[in-house]
Amino acid sequence: MKVKRLASKKNDTNEMRRSSYDALKEQLTTLRTERLLEVAKKIEEARAQGDLSENAEYIAAKEEQAVLMDKILHLENTLNSAKIVDEEKIDTTKVGIGLKVTLDDLDNPGKTYTYTLVGSEELAIIGIPTGGIQSISQKSPVGQAITGHEVGDEVAVKIPRGTRHLKITAIER
Repeated sequence: MKVKRLASKKNDTNEMRRSSYDALKEQLTTLRTERLLEVAKKIEEARAQGDLSENAEYIAAKEEQAVLMDKILHLENTLNSAKIVDEEKIDTTKVGIGLKVTLDDLDNPGKTYTYTLVGSEELAIIGIPTGGIQSISQKSPVGQAITGHEVGDEVAVKIPRGTRHLKITAIER
C-alpha cells in the first residue's frame, strides 16, 4: 500500500465530460437567443416610458443585460478552453475526471464517501447531477489530493478544519 501526502496539486486544465460540454453549449445557446431577446424586450419597453435617467425599469433591465453578457462571455471562454475527456477511454486504475471514487475516512472508521470527480467548471456553472452520487471538483482539496491515485492509496487532505485521512477503496466509471 502506498501512502502519499499531498498538500495541494495545481491543475490548470479545464477538463470536462462530453455531457457537461454539451449542456454548457446548450445553456449558451439559450442565453444568446431566448434570454437576450427577453432582456432586449424589457429594455425597449422601459425606453418607451420616456426619461431614461430616472427610469428604474430601464436601469434594472440594463443591469440584467450586463450580467447576462458576463455570463455569456464566461461560458464562451469556458467552452473555448475546454478539453473534453473521453469517458470511454478513461483509465480506471487511477482517479480522474468522470470516474466514481469511493473513499474510506480513516479518521472516522466506518464512514465512507462516494464522489464523481468532475472538472471545476462543470460543478461551478451547472452542477451536473451524477445519478444520486455527489460530485466533487477536481480542483477542490479532496479532488486535488485523490487525482492520479490508485485503489489502496491513502492521502492526507488539508481542509479548513485540519487534515482528513482518506483511503481510495474503489474507482469505477
